Amino acid sequence: MLHGVDVSNWQGSVDWPGYAGRGVDFGFAKATEGTGFTDKWFARNWMGMRENWLVCGAYHFGHPKGDPDDQVRHFLDVVDAAGGLRRGDLIALDLEHSGHLPPREVAAFARRWCHVVTRVTGVRPLVYTFLSFAKKGYCHGLEDYPLWIAAPSHPKGHPAVPPPWDRWAIHQYAHGPVDRNVFRGTRAQLTALGLQALPRDRRA
Repeated sequence: MLHGVDVSNWQGSVDWPGYAGRGVDFGFAKATEGTGFTDKWFARNWMGMRENWLVCGAYHFGHPKGDPDDQVRHFLDVVDAAGGLRRGDLIALDLEHSGHLPPREVAAFARRWCHVVTRVTGVRPLVYTFLSFAKKGYCHGLEDYPLWIAAPSHPKGHPAVPPPWDRWAIHQYAHGPVDRNVFRGTRAQLTALGLQALPRDRRA
């Protein structure tokens, strides 16, 4: 298994050389939230991961009440401004907020966001969520996208898998001060989930 961390503005300055030196293989950094929020540390984290040869992941915190196409544009604009995507880079949708919408509407938002990202970038995004949220039906129809499951109460590498999935890709097994993750596979298998070739049209 590969070991990884995920960060956002809450962590502030991240010691990427230190994590790389301690055997961390991959990282995810929050880029955006909704259509109006950009993580002020994202560009620095994106560069820090790349400079230390980690597999780089960027994630978007979804607001299901908003327009998914607009949120994709915001996310990709921020990633582009930080240096853009390279071969093997990963994308994830953080789906843990319902916005007080019913499950079918949240799931429709997530499916649309993932569909547009896949069409524009060629990358099938991972979906980050947690057990109780998924069990309520908020992730219906997302089984074709790799699961990044938050399950800190389960042993590392042995999370419960909620429907609609039947397997997991990344397990977030510990929270804070920096969240810890494992990927079940090799570096080549992890980067195979990421960008393989730059598409001609990067606009959503």
